[in-house]
Amino acid sequence: MLLATILASGMAFLDGTIVNVALPHIGVNLHADVAGLQWTVNGYMLTLAAFVLLGGSLGDRLGRRRIFTLGVVWFTLASVLCALAPTIGILIGARFLQGIGAALLTPGSLAIIQASFHEDDRGRAIGLWSGFSGVSTALGPFVGGYLIDALSWRWAFLINVPLAVVAIAASARWIPESKAPATLTRFDVPGAALAALGLAGITFGLIEAPNAGWGSVRVVGALIVGVAAAAAYVLVERRAGDAAMTPPALFRSRVFSVLNVYTVVVYAALSGQSFFLAVHLQNVAGYDALETGLATLPATVLMLLLSARSGDLATRIGPRWQLTLGPAVAALGVVLLRGIGPHADYLTAVLPGVLLFGIGLTTLVAPLTTAVLGAVDTRHSGVASGVNNAAARAGALLAVAALPLLVDLTGDAYQVPAQLTAAFQDAMLWCAGLMLVGSVLAAFFCGGLPRRRHRAVTTAATASHSHHPARQIES
Repeated sequence: MLLATILASGMAFLDGTIVNVALPHIGVNLHADVAGLQWTVNGYMLTLAAFVLLGGSLGDRLGRRRIFTLGVVWFTLASVLCALAPTIGILIGARFLQGIGAALLTPGSLAIIQASFHEDDRGRAIGLWSGFSGVSTALGPFVGGYLIDALSWRWAFLINVPLAVVAIAASARWIPESKAPATLTRFDVPGAALAALGLAGITFGLIEAPNAGWGSVRVVGALIVGVAAAAAYVLVERRAGDAAMTPPALFRSRVFSVLNVYTVVVYAALSGQSFFLAVHLQNVAGYDALETGLATLPATVLMLLLSARSGDLATRIGPRWQLTLGPAVAALGVVLLRGIGPHADYLTAVLPGVLLFGIGLTTLVAPLTTAVLGAVDTRHSGVASGVNNAAARAGALLAVAALPLLVDLTGDAYQVPAQLTAAFQDAMLWCAGLMLVGSVLAAFFCGGLPRRRHRAVTTAATASHSHHPARQIES
């Protein structure tokens, strides 16, 4: 059971880290502009963010193994389509499909463990799932960089095929089917559709504005549709009550609301930094794909080694100060990365910033899960974790859409070192600023968070959250 769930979720983890490294190669091979690279990342995140909660509901109602297996098959076929894509448009379309597959398999992997293991073994099983999934995230840049340099960027997607074959076989052989009682499951199809439409409209408008102009019909129309869908989503969710994908009762807690805003800005900074750094290291600093993948590995290693201790500390002293200090340290790391120039020496120009950034993330990620769960009643812990997960994805999605616009990186400018350098330096300042906003939010609005509440569920929630930082993390 663990083999199947770890391999399947590992595909999503690998995909999140490999694709950023592959972006410059994809751009050259498919003649893509900056907008094409943005959609290569955001196409996946858009459908995943919009449908991941719905995917969990489908598994509860129709069978967790069934939906999990469907998600693995769907994700794999979409991966093959990505690998075979002859144009950037087809690649982007395949990435949309990949995100749907991930939305089906991601919530199922943890739900299967939760439903199938005896309660005495469940904590250890989740710990193994989280640990091995973290290892797959750490290996992603190394494996992806090697495949891209030795073979082609297309192998960044084809590597999913053998993993999926084993996962499907193990699922059929060892995972029992399980469902939640019908009274405890619900489908919020209107909410999911409006969420997808809102995110798509706003993302499309932000990405297309530099090329089409702010006054163009398609940009204005997309933004209007996106904002209107987002407003309609809020109204629909309020009227749906407990059947809503994001129950309004959760947001009666001011701290929970602030923590989700915190999540959006912090993960926006994380995603923006990852997007720009991978391209900058290759097109300006002269690193190859493998070197680029290995460049940020120390931050991931810090996460793997120290996140559990960070979470334990948060349960003892409360998460507020770690949520305040973590983004500030990460912001300092981002500012140091801003100095990376042509032929940058790794030990002096890259590693210090990467280490500080990793320390900052390690300080904040596990406490954020603790804080989110501590801000709501225990009976809402699962949906609260899911909502916060979706907030992280939405922040990443909007950052990749908006940052190139804010730093005036358009067209083929990412292939011109001087223009890319100027944009990269400005983007790092934006990312550092977003981190500092998160620090201020935690310092002034997250007082009074409980210290030891929900300790029993912290491990499971941290596992589901662990994919954020390397999804750049992505679970």
